[in-house]
Amino acid sequence: MEVLFYILLSTILISFISFIGVLTLFLKERFLNKILLVLVAFSAGALIGGAFLHLIPEAIAEVESKEILKIFLFLILGFSTFYILEHFIYWHHHHSLSHPEIHPFSYLILISDAIHNFIDGVIIAASFLISLPTGLAVSLAIALHEIPQELGDFGILIYGGFKKARALLVNFLTAFTAILGGVAGFFLYEIIGKSVVFLLPFAAGTFLYIGASDLIPEIKNKFSTKKSLIHFFIFLLGILIMWII
Repeated sequence: MEVLFYILLSTILISFISFIGVLTLFLKERFLNKILLVLVAFSAGALIGGAFLHLIPEAIAEVESKEILKIFLFLILGFSTFYILEHFIYWHHHHSLSHPEIHPFSYLILISDAIHNFIDGVIIAASFLISLPTGLAVSLAIALHEIPQELGDFGILIYGGFKKARALLVNFLTAFTAILGGVAGFFLYEIIGKSVVFLLPFAAGTFLYIGASDLIPEIKNKFSTKKSLIHFFIFLLGILIMWII
């Protein structure tokens, strides 16, 4: 049970990283509106960087060479699933009177984040089952890449129409799935084994869809060349930080 304690402690602490968006509560509304697209550009880079530099390489490293094709099939599955899901959300959103001001991509980022956090929880559980030092190292690595991603995600939710307090709440609820993933990983790891690795490229596919289909169009072709270049370099900064981590 000591291992379960460390799993729960790590996933709970990582979940609270989602409250990094509380920093924006101290910013004036006018200034926050100015930097929202900067956060969107940063998040686009973090999502695409996370997919190509973390999730896909990690999945490939965990499978045999003959199974690598499956990695990319699950990548396409994740991408395609969110394509269909966005159209369903858009249709429902268009015919619903509740929260008409919220953009559909805001819901996509919440669903994708919930999946990703659940996978992180499973990975944390598996690493602690190997050894305590491995679990601590993996938890630290996950915490480090969660900080820039959660900040960017919070910016997307605000830009997408959520009020600050509601954005903090729903962002935390998606982060809570890391705890569920940790518990599931602890009790079911012997059953699910390495098959969980195929959730990594699925999550990568969702990241790529949101970043390329929803976020990048928001930061290009709408501003002066100067602003577009600034957004592009912020986008590259998001990728760079994920690479450094």
